[in-house]
Amino acid sequence: MNALAVLNAEDQKVYDNLLDECRDSWRKRQVFRTETEMRLSVLNDGKHPTPASKYWQAVREQSVFFDNVMALSFEYRRNVIKLAQKEKELAEEKDELECDLLLIDIDELKWIVGAQKQEAHHRIRELEHWSRIKTELDDGSFDTVDPNTHQRVSLPKRFEQDVKSLTPGTPASDARNIIGLHTTATRIAGSDTSAIVTEKQRLRDINITDQVDTMSTLDDELKGASV
Repeated sequence: MNALAVLNAEDQKVYDNLLDECRDSWRKRQVFRTETEMRLSVLNDGKHPTPASKYWQAVREQSVFFDNVMALSFEYRRNVIKLAQKEKELAEEKDELECDLLLIDIDELKWIVGAQKQEAHHRIRELEHWSRIKTELDDGSFDTVDPNTHQRVSLPKRFEQDVKSLTPGTPASDARNIIGLHTTATRIAGSDTSAIVTEKQRLRDINITDQVDTMSTLDDELKGASV
């Protein structure tokens, strides 16, 4: 697409000078996440504190991309057929204006198909990255069939880290939710409740009274549930 009808002569010259650079940027632009982002951002230790929780997040990510690449394949096939139909119509069309309209449709479809090929390449790239990450994480120490198995270990660790991140600036509603999750996870896991007592003291030391009150209420519930 070397000329854009929407441009005036001056803008077309600028476009012509930038065309090779723009094509290069389009080819090498970042599409979806890099492997570094996948490892550091998606599988961060705060949200996924165990190898098992990282593994199962990788499963979820890979599954989503598999769904997406399948849907993309169906849409690509439709567009290839549409393109062939438009080219067939153009070959048979006699009216000049109708031919111009068909050429526009053909150019647009070629652009869409090209973009879909690029997207498909990067979706496959992510599928391969997630596959490799899953293999690295699977050391045989956790269940790779049922995600529920690891959650009794992974989620309490995650909520414990969330509680430790509370500060005087944490909104009370957020703090209540975080503390509630941590306390409930501790009860379900049958963990030592001394961790809750220690955390209550820490919150008092930094003057977070609302959160301490919440923990006191939840601590009472925890004791009642363990009787």
